[in-house]
Amino acid sequence: MVTYNRPAAAQTLQPASTSPRYEWLTKPYNPQAALAARFAPPAGCQRVAVTPGSYGEWLRGLPLRPRGTAVRLHDGRLKDPQTVHAAVIDIDTGLRDLQQCADAAIRLRAEYQFTRNFRSIHFHLTSGHDIWFGDWVDGKGFQVQGEDVVAAPRPAEAPTHAALRRYLDVVFTYAGTKSVSREMRPVPLAQAQPGDVLVLGGSPGHAVTVLDVAEHPGTHVRYALLAQSYMPAQDMHVLRNVEEPQLGAWFRLAAVDGMFATPEWDFEADQLKRWQ
Repeated sequence: MVTYNRPAAAQTLQPASTSPRYEWLTKPYNPQAALAARFAPPAGCQRVAVTPGSYGEWLRGLPLRPRGTAVRLHDGRLKDPQTVHAAVIDIDTGLRDLQQCADAAIRLRAEYQFTRNFRSIHFHLTSGHDIWFGDWVDGKGFQVQGEDVVAAPRPAEAPTHAALRRYLDVVFTYAGTKSVSREMRPVPLAQAQPGDVLVLGGSPGHAVTVLDVAEHPGTHVRYALLAQSYMPAQDMHVLRNVEEPQLGAWFRLAAVDGMFATPEWDFEADQLKRWQ
């Protein structure tokens, strides 16, 4: 089993930036093309408060591709259907069939943590083993042997974004909805916050990330913007509310007969979870 000690002295946070960082971008960041700029809250609602520098604030700043952009699979083919997305997040998918639904939730969380403290990045594999990015770049890798995961040396490298992507591709290979579901704690649907994940662990299972939340000050009903990848691996996209099209991309955070519907998956009301 993989067990490594991580020195406390290495856990220093990077200083907070005056603007969100999206390390994968190859062009200047444009706040006018961000999620929060594209999608105003539903009529009469206000975005819930988030802490400056938090994951929720970072998600609100996610860059989007131009309006009308199609969702494409990892191999360039068009997703079928093209009717379930309201926007495409401007983030790479990779050329392999790896960054699927749970992997998209992992990717977003890891990218945010990378801007704050690369040694905080870790995810559980389906086997239960906890794999830390700091160990990975320090030269402490792993090998899968049957149902076990054992320590294995690898070349040490700098904690660059390219190294993060290599690490994540390995995590994507051995993690999934089961592991993501187990490493998160349940929260009530009506108390959703940006960064929470709707997740059913299973084969098949699915995961959808809550990107933003708004609330009506009178009724206290909450609404959410949701994002997913799917199978095969495809562009991460903001979902369109096909059940209540008048809400556009916002989803009312309320269960109907114990279920919460998204365009390609219906979740049970108790399947909202939060990173620990």
